[in-house]
Amino acid sequence: MSNDINIKMGRAKKMMLWIGMISISMTFAGLTSAFIVSSKRADWLSDFIIPNDFLISTILIILSSLFFYLSKNKLKAEQIKSSKIFLLITFISAIFFVLFQFRGFNSIIDQGFYFTGAESSVTTSYLYVLVLLHLAHLLAGFISLVVVYYNLSFGKYIGGNKVGFELAHTFWHFLGFLWIYLFLFVKLYH
Repeated sequence: MSNDINIKMGRAKKMMLWIGMISISMTFAGLTSAFIVSSKRADWLSDFIIPNDFLISTILIILSSLFFYLSKNKLKAEQIKSSKIFLLITFISAIFFVLFQFRGFNSIIDQGFYFTGAESSVTTSYLYVLVLLHLAHLLAGFISLVVVYYNLSFGKYIGGNKVGFELAHTFWHFLGFLWIYLFLFVKLYH
């Protein structure tokens, strides 16, 4: 009976995650649609360059997903120490992702384009909202990484219920795909 309840709870948690990810996707679909509509405005900027820092951060988020995938494989093989190492590398890669995001903002400001205030434009304000909203969701990803690392350290996933790890893994990949979409969208559309 207990195993049956765990299976049902796992399914419910996975469904809740999927509903959350669909909601997040809809939010970004709305924002990118508004970006397209707003790009028809006369004051829309097309003369600024998307900094390479955003490309570097894209590579870093892809690498972090790869490291999380490797961590999951090591967990399946019950190589906990290796799983923890790859999870830690995932976390470090994500920190560098965030650092390069802010470097990208600074590069845009260095080009003379601001996100708020009298010198701001609707173009850079949209970019600011897209990136910061993604970073807010990434914060939830960071929290899930910390929880998973903690649980991994105390043997919660050994031979047992790995649902928490799987949920964090799915969410992390979702955040990576979401960033790739946003990066390509802004890069190709602006």
